Amino acid sequence: MTKICLVTGSSRGIGLAIAKHLASLGHQVILNSRKPLSDEVIAQFEGYAYPAASVVGDVSDFTSAQAMVQEVVDRFGKIDVLVNNAGLNRDGLFVRMSEEDYDTVLDVNLKGTFNMTRHVAPHMVKQREGAIINMSSIVGVMGNAGQANYAASKAGIIGLTKSLARELGGRSVTVNAIAPGFIETDMTDELSEKVKKAMLAQIPMKRFGQVEEVAHCVEFLMENKYITGQTIEINGGMHT
Repeated sequence: MTKICLVTGSSRGIGLAIAKHLASLGHQVILNSRKPLSDEVIAQFEGYAYPAASVVGDVSDFTSAQAMVQEVVDRFGKIDVLVNNAGLNRDGLFVRMSEEDYDTVLDVNLKGTFNMTRHVAPHMVKQREGAIINMSSIVGVMGNAGQANYAASKAGIIGLTKSLARELGGRSVTVNAIAPGFIETDMTDELSEKVKKAMLAQIPMKRFGQVEEVAHCVEFLMENKYITGQTIEINGGMHT
């Protein structure tokens, strides 16, 4: 059965991989970014059952999030799956971290997840079905020096996930989180070989994860109706 899937922060990286995988399964995917999608991104969805659709807006803005959700519902009638993937980082030592860098990361990562879920949840509750999948991080599970703001936002997502799972479970709405470790993306490509080597030394499987492996986990969670309130770690054994 075709599902209507909204994936935030999906113009590149993990979000784009998730969107492409869901489209390859025959679902209608709605991508999101703060700017209109490029022709290059749209072209990657040619040949699938449904063309790429998109909503432009800032997840950290409550009103913008509401408008995006309403636009999807108006166009497609419902939202079956919400993947809260939009996020950013502003790394730096805590004693030097500015209030702006702390607030910006929390606003996008944690409040953005709240905003989108807050507006999608009533629709899912009404239709008595839905899957919400929140993107956390291994950093939110075990912490990391130089990423206090990012870790706080991703740990908060885990707490939000657990609470929402208890609230929405009675309406057959599942809420889960995924906590990726080091995944091979444009960001890791920019790291020096020295830094990559140090990262790999912490991973028992001795490789970075692939974006497709995260996408497959999204598929698993959206299809399983009896898994909720869980955080699935994808980290090659870095944290057990």
